[in-house]
Order: sequence, then structure tokens, then C-alpha cells
Amino acid sequence: MKKITFLYMICLSTLGFSQNLPFPQHYAYTAAAIKPSNHTQAQLDSAVKSFYNLWKPKYFRNTCNASQYFVWFGDEDPTINCVSEGQGYGMMIAAYMAGYDANAKTIFDGLYNYYKAHKDSISYELMAWEQNTACVDTGGADDATDGDLDIAYSLLLADKQWGSSGAINYLQEGKKLIDSLMVYIVNNKLYSTELGDWVDPTDPTNYNATRPSDFMPDHFRAFQSATGDTRWNNVINECYTVINTLQTNSSPTTGLIPDFVINCNTTPVPAGANFLEGPYDGDYNYNACRVPWRLTTDYLIAGETRAKTAVDKINTFIKSNTSNVPANINSGWYLNGNNLPGNNYSDPSFIGPFAVGAMTASTNQTWLNGVYDFLLSQSFSGNTYFPNTLKMLNLIVISGNYWPPYTLTGIQNEVQNDPTFQIYPNPATDRVTIQLNTKKTKVEIYSVVGEKVYSAFSSTESQLSIDVNNLSNGVYFISLSSDGTTSTKKLIISR
Repeated sequence: MKKITFLYMICLSTLGFSQNLPFPQHYAYTAAAIKPSNHTQAQLDSAVKSFYNLWKPKYFRNTCNASQYFVWFGDEDPTINCVSEGQGYGMMIAAYMAGYDANAKTIFDGLYNYYKAHKDSISYELMAWEQNTACVDTGGADDATDGDLDIAYSLLLADKQWGSSGAINYLQEGKKLIDSLMVYIVNNKLYSTELGDWVDPTDPTNYNATRPSDFMPDHFRAFQSATGDTRWNNVINECYTVINTLQTNSSPTTGLIPDFVINCNTTPVPAGANFLEGPYDGDYNYNACRVPWRLTTDYLIAGETRAKTAVDKINTFIKSNTSNVPANINSGWYLNGNNLPGNNYSDPSFIGPFAVGAMTASTNQTWLNGVYDFLLSQSFSGNTYFPNTLKMLNLIVISGNYWPPYTLTGIQNEVQNDPTFQIYPNPATDRVTIQLNTKKTKVEIYSVVGEKVYSAFSSTESQLSIDVNNLSNGVYFISLSSDGTTSTKKLIISR
């Protein structure tokens, strides 16, 4: 029996606030995931560094206050300095690039200081979504969901990267923000993500709406791990339920997801034109383009098969739509796969997430190689904040340097074909049976964030039947220990 140990993200030292997880990390994604095979690991890392060298001086700025950094939005709109979305992106980038960038902690702390200086007027922990060139909150001092989700996640990254014993207690600040997110941007009846903290039940149209680009299940797993709040698992399940409903009912031939969704309290459907931002609010456009990236990271880190199932449908569409030629990737589609008007141009905002999405299976290897090369070919100077920043984040993922800020079970080393025990049915709904080949076996079930949800000792039985009705849908790991060795297999609960 192959011996498996659980893997833990362990801080090595906080002395002098050196990096505990310096770039590059080469994190081991779930076993079936792939990376570009036409580049060496060193070349993948080099591409991240080279693009960061361009991205950093243009977008990290501290012109409002020397101790406050923000991510510059001005090449999208010259009247706007910063949006909270970009602040979240920048804080993640700084945490991941620490070690390569000796000033990453200084920049991260400055980004945090700016976030703290621009709290919204509804929840003190969330960030006002937009600031103008006078460094003043504008457009309404309320939040945008995605920015605060990424800021919270980045604080957990910072805790793992530098520890929380310095001037900023990253973990404490992250937990405070996560608790506010549960109150203000999670619909506590449906567990869907809200459009922002400005939504309330007196406005049922917006209250029961959501934005799928805010579906960040890998973040929600980290939030549950950090706080112990199991309601985040409800949020994860609702994300995948909405995605499945949309792909089944609204885009059965393409798998494409709309920018905005309404009627989450009944049957989720795409929003109509001009619901919130423009004529393509119900189409696969500049919000939904991020969905393959956001879902695939949950598969890469947690092995979440619902993420793979959803993204594979999009993979099938885009390969067919382009005749397997990455240079044919356009920028925006109706959910039936027809082109949006004027979409015949290339944009890293779409290309990068498609490249990440292709990492789900070896059958995508040639496609991934080509899409990655096409992404690299996109000009930095010819693009603006949004496409350049998504490219930066997606390059980190594609290179294998996207690590989670929470404890993982031994997912990378699971032994699916270990002959010492069998699991059936798998996926399971109400009961799962374990066929044991050895007696005197300790049986444990762990959630994907390392929480033990079941434990028993089988001294004589060769077969063990376990009631799993109390487990939510998702990925778990069954661990069997006997005679000093441990084996692990993945269990999926799906109802």
C-alpha cells in the first residue's frame, strides 16, 4: 500500500517577514490537470516574471498617499484612479509575486492601507468601489462584490506568505472582512452571491440576481477554512447549482454563462439587456469571460469535478467555434454561440481564462499550448488595465504558481486505483460502502479543506457502510489507516 500523508501549507518563519512561499512555488495541482507542454517550467516562470516587470510599474501607484498603493484604472477611464476590483487583483498579485519582488510586502501593505482608507458607507469592512483622480470615493460609496472577495482572499494569502505578527494582522483582518462578506454580499436565504452590499430585500429584482464572475469557490473554501463558518459550503453549492441550471436551460449547446443572472429564488435565467451595465448583460461578455478562470482554479486546487464539468462544456464550445485555431478567439458571444456585434478582435480578457480552462484535461493539450502562446503574443502596450491584469493573474495560474491559503488534504497524491480498498457508489447520494481488504482499519472522511467529518474504527468488518446524508454536495477524501500506512481516495457527494 502506498503511504500517503496529508499536505499542509506551513509557514516556515516570520523572522524579518521573509517570504514563506516565494515565487515560484510550482504548486502541485490535482493529478489530471495539465500545463503547457511546449514550454519548460523555467520558461513558464520567466513569462510570469517578464510580464510582471511590465505590469508592476504601470499599475501599482501611490500618488494619493506615499503609504497607500492602488491599482491604476486610468487607461480605462482617465477620470478614475482605482476600482475595488483592481485593488483585489493587485493584492493577490503582490502576495503571489513575493520572493521575486523584494518589495512585494511593502506594496501589499500599501494596497491594504488604501483599502482601509476607502471603506464603503454600508459596511465598514468592505471597500468603496471607485475613486476618482482626486482620490475621493465616487459613484456611490458602496461595494462591488468581486473586489472584496479578492481582498479577503489576498489577506489570507498574506498571512501564509508573511505571517500575521507584524504591524498588520492579516489573518484577523481577513476574518473580519470574511464575516462582513457573509452578512452583506451573501443572500442568506439562497446563499447566492449578491451584486453588492447595496442590494436589499425591498428590491427583489436585484436581491435575487447574481453575477457569475463572482463565483469564486476556491475563495469560499479558504473562507470556510479560516473562519470555520460552514455556510460558505452552501455558497459553493449554490454557485454550482446556478451554473448547472444555466448550462442546462439557457446554453445547452455552448455551456456559455451570462454576465448577469436573475430569478435565483426560482429558476435562474440570464438577465435581459441593460439590466445593470449594458445591452449584453445576458450574454457571455466582459464579466462572464472570467468564469472559466474562476471555476478552473477550484478544480486545480480542490479537484472539484463540478467545476471541470462546467468548464469542459465551455472548452468544447470555444474549440469548435474557432476550428481549434486560438488566433480565431473573438471577444463576446450570445449564449447560443453567435458572435456579439463587433466582437472580431482579440482580447486577453477572454484568451487568458480560456487558457486556464483548458488545463482541465490532457485532451486539451494541443489547444492549451496554442492558446497559451496566443496569450503571450498579446501586446502589453496595446491593452489596458482589465486585459493586462487578467493576463497577469492567468499567467500565474498557468505556470503552476497559484497556491491556496488553507490546509489541504493529500489531494495531489490520492491513490484512485489503490487495490487495498474500494468505494461504491461514487459519486454517492445517501450511503457509501467501503470494501476493505484489511481489518483493524481506521476510517476517516475529510472535506477538501481538511476538516474531519467522519471517523470510525473497523476491527472485524470487511465491508463498511456509511450514512453520508449529513454531508453537503462536494468533494471529500476517505482515508484508511492500517498497520502504519495510510491510503486516500476521493469521494464525491452529488444529489
